[in-house]
Amino acid sequence: MTLLTDYRSPEEIGRTEAGPRPLPPLGVQRPDQDAPTVDTVLANGLRVIAVRRTSVPMVELRMHIPFAGDAADHGAVSELLASTLLTGTARRNRVRFSTDLAKVGGDLSASVDPERLYLSGSALVEGTETLLDVLADAITGAVYPDGEIDRERDRLVERIAMARAQPRVIAREALQKHRYADHPFTKEVPEAAEVAQVTATQVRDLHARAMSPRGSVLVLVGDVDPAQAVAALEKALGGWTNDTPAHRLPALPVVSGGDLLLVHRPGAVQSQLRLSAQAIPRTDPRYPALQLANLVFGGYFSSRLVENIREDKGYTYSTNSSFEFTPGNATLLIDADTASEVTAAALLEARYELGRLALVPPTEQEVDSARQYAIGSLLITTSSQSGLASTLLAFAGVDIDPQWLREHPDRLRAVTTEQVAAAALEFFAPVNFTGVVVGDADLLTPSLSALGGVQLP
Repeated sequence: MTLLTDYRSPEEIGRTEAGPRPLPPLGVQRPDQDAPTVDTVLANGLRVIAVRRTSVPMVELRMHIPFAGDAADHGAVSELLASTLLTGTARRNRVRFSTDLAKVGGDLSASVDPERLYLSGSALVEGTETLLDVLADAITGAVYPDGEIDRERDRLVERIAMARAQPRVIAREALQKHRYADHPFTKEVPEAAEVAQVTATQVRDLHARAMSPRGSVLVLVGDVDPAQAVAALEKALGGWTNDTPAHRLPALPVVSGGDLLLVHRPGAVQSQLRLSAQAIPRTDPRYPALQLANLVFGGYFSSRLVENIREDKGYTYSTNSSFEFTPGNATLLIDADTASEVTAAALLEARYELGRLALVPPTEQEVDSARQYAIGSLLITTSSQSGLASTLLAFAGVDIDPQWLREHPDRLRAVTTEQVAAAALEFFAPVNFTGVVVGDADLLTPSLSALGGVQLP
């Protein structure tokens, strides 16, 4: 029995008579093992990537279908389509969909963005055939019953109205419009009023027109033989055809540096800072160095930005710097939510850290720590079936071969501190960035006006 007087604090436990206990050295990172993989295209145009990963007796399925559109109501119709895709076919109603998946420990869901319709699911290995049958039934046979459309439309209108009132959604939409103007890529969440006008006929017409295997990608990862998995997919989805070519969005314009835009949100007690600059795709030879430079700046908890405005100044609970990848390109995104009274100060410190990274090169220790984190997090992310499936689908969406994933740790190991410094100078210069500040303009205008570099309403 431990008495209260026997209690030792963590500091006491970590000390010896000779002083603090030394931390053990980092272990040697083990390379990810190559997994049997088949990457092929079925006769109907569907690309299939099947990978054997035997960690658990499960299969993970990820799929995207090109789903862009130019019509003003396309976003609203596609949102309702994704919400009702699994509500009825000639063989199954909503309950039957759920029951069949539950019998094999499975699930299947759909979502959509301005470019693609996504399907994500999993099942026990012995339920793979059922999972694929449910998927094929929905893709080729969804009928979108009027009653289901009506019920889901009402729920979706309410959810969208609530989502569009959230500060982070407002900030995201403002940033997208500031970066890309009226490009259709910017409309990630439709207006609730637009969804309220969508009919079942519109949803059915969109399904018939846009649900095409050509340009679509399906990833299956699990305790399965890849060749047998491809054969099962051919059996389930080989009859899915659609001669309509996939619609692609035009290329996004390059993000140019410039003033931030202050977006007025009356009565807000917090502000959302969103800064962005043009980056490069993963296939660019400079990308590994830029990835490490981003980590040093703000890409993980031990970064300069986090240490400054979170740990030292206390201006924000969470801040981050990350990449946003689009077909053929990428951007850098810095985000932080702050109290109104310290918004200008947080922006000043963010700009300072951008300039410091560009002009005061990262140290060898900073680069090595970022390198360890980058390689380790990549291996951890792809060690699970679900993580590997999601990563492979994301890569396929920007035309990156799965081999890139296996080779990337070696590229990170080869990056020098000098190359990271060069990437920091090229991409993190403050003049490269633009963005938005969302908050109460009445509170923010005096300090932001004094700071400069912000367009006021």
